[in-house]
Amino acid sequence: MDAAVITPGHAPAPVAKAPGERESFVRSRDGLSLRVREWGDPAGDPIVLLHGLRGYSGTWRALAAALPERRLIALDQRGRGDSDWDPDCNYYTDAYLSDLEAVVEHFGLTRFTLIGHSLGGTTSYVYAAQNPDKLDAVIIEDIAPGSSASGAGAERIKAEMAALPVDFADWSAARAYWRKARPSVGEAALEERLAESLRETPQGRIGWRYDAAGISRTRIDPDPARVVDLWPVVEAIRTPAFVIRGGKSDFCRLDTVLEMKRRNPRFTHVTVPSASHYVHDDAADVFNALVTGWLAGVRSATAPNPS
Repeated sequence: MDAAVITPGHAPAPVAKAPGERESFVRSRDGLSLRVREWGDPAGDPIVLLHGLRGYSGTWRALAAALPERRLIALDQRGRGDSDWDPDCNYYTDAYLSDLEAVVEHFGLTRFTLIGHSLGGTTSYVYAAQNPDKLDAVIIEDIAPGSSASGAGAERIKAEMAALPVDFADWSAARAYWRKARPSVGEAALEERLAESLRETPQGRIGWRYDAAGISRTRIDPDPARVVDLWPVVEAIRTPAFVIRGGKSDFCRLDTVLEMKRRNPRFTHVTVPSASHYVHDDAADVFNALVTGWLAGVRSATAPNPS
């Protein structure tokens, strides 16, 4: 999208589907309809992708374009996008994990790679620890043990959710909100986020396309008994694991990632200096190259020896 033609008061243009993009719906184990997007070769080795707290499945289109030989499967997690909102506001890791398992079962995946950003990364850690026989590799974007519990990033996100507007008067106000909240993302990514996260309401205002109230309550005042301690999870993972963190991130601490590597040598990591918490948005080309390169290395390392 050409930033020069964007008019602040106008609605964002509908997000164009990528070539070969496919959509379907999967039923969760507790009866919710979950929207799934797919890209790439339907016969290719599958990659399942989990977005972050206020993300959406379409956020992975650029990565899909970099991996046309693979089959990429991404869902709008419960309460987001075109997936159902949970009437019980069950926005905890156990629910997201169950939804991931439902997607894996629906598509009959026996082996795949798992990629998760932020909240999706928490689910990915837990799934990897519990299912070493299912995963070829796991990639985590900018989250580590303790990231959601304390520190500048955790407090920033809580403050964002506590101050979240119910809606906006018009698209100009919505655009200004996202520009302030995500100053590092480019104009095209900002317009995509507007289109994917907001919609016009019957009252003529601009409202969220996700369960802002329910998700906010879970994030601001979670049930301590349902918050996952990721340290034993990290230690239990037996799958090749790669952490990609942003050098400008206030959420995923470098010293924590180094401690993860010390406790579990299956982990490797890289820091992208120019990126914030949203590495795949801030530095898409770098992120995509890191993912494709590391996965090629994993495949090479596990390929049968021809001799």
